[in-house]
Amino acid sequence: MKKFFALYVVCIFIFNACGIKNVHSNADNLAQNNDLSQRFSLKITQNDNLKLYDITSKWLKTPYKIGGNSKKGVDCSGFVNIIYKDVYKKVLNRSTADIFKKNIVKTERSKLNEGDLVFFRTGNGNKKIPNHVGIYLKNNKFVHASTSKGVIVSSLDESYYKKAWISGGKVK
Repeated sequence: MKKFFALYVVCIFIFNACGIKNVHSNADNLAQNNDLSQRFSLKITQNDNLKLYDITSKWLKTPYKIGGNSKKGVDCSGFVNIIYKDVYKKVLNRSTADIFKKNIVKTERSKLNEGDLVFFRTGNGNKKIPNHVGIYLKNNKFVHASTSKGVIVSSLDESYYKKAWISGGKVK
């Protein structure tokens, strides 16, 4: 009887310890989601692509550098390439125009999903050829490497991006 009781106590301890571990794990996930929500000014939940938000968050505030592809400096297509390789294991063309021409299926702004690409024509030049790209998050927000502020989150509702909008795209 003593052996049975000892075994019972050990089992209860193990099951409770596992339960406590799961509570901490859920609390850690909640804390991570709250941290990411603050960084992106979006409500991020378990239903979102947490890998996309986690990896992207590590690039926020990275300075802009034309042709750059490191934390010392990155341009918009370099940033998109790095995120796509790390999150989705896909290699895209290096230039914004080539990504637009060769790597995506165009989609309407209203049909964008998390991880889709957004394309713009900023400045002068052919209004049909994009020179800026970002990654759509949700709620009309996207992350990109801005020439003036580095890697930031912006809104498609900003007049600047509404005017410069070309298309969204789902990566093939």
